[in-house]
Amino acid sequence: MFIRRAEQEHDRHSGEVAFPGGRAENTDPDPVATALREAREEIGLDPGEVEVLGCLRPLRTVSNYLVTPVVGHVRWPVPLQTAPVEVAEVFSLPLAWLSDPANRQLRIWPSKNHPQAREVIFYEEFDGRRLWGISARITLDFLQCLGVTLEPEAAS
Repeated sequence: MFIRRAEQEHDRHSGEVAFPGGRAENTDPDPVATALREAREEIGLDPGEVEVLGCLRPLRTVSNYLVTPVVGHVRWPVPLQTAPVEVAEVFSLPLAWLSDPANRQLRIWPSKNHPQAREVIFYEEFDGRRLWGISARITLDFLQCLGVTLEPEAAS
């Protein structure tokens, strides 16, 4: 389950494809509690509808946040109610399409001569949506956990 973030004038991640989630609060005892709270806040997902399967390896973002992806199973369909200030839409992408190396590539981002230039995974657009960056990395980690053998991405 992916989200497209709401358009916000001063949000550098505005309109991007992501997963429901956010920063831990002092009242969150662990990453699972944070993920369930954030999913309820952002998309109205009842935590009782989620069978938590575990956590993927923590990843560090470009902006130096440590992200601990939490994986859960949700029996579909479930009622959802997005928080319009945060989320423009909720959608899914086919696992077969996400697994196909022809649909993704490594690119130098933000630009070759930028001081923070690095290789970043970018998927092709699917229905006008582009998965890239940390969300793409999390997706590939998840696919590997499912046993999908991933071929290296082609560099552009």
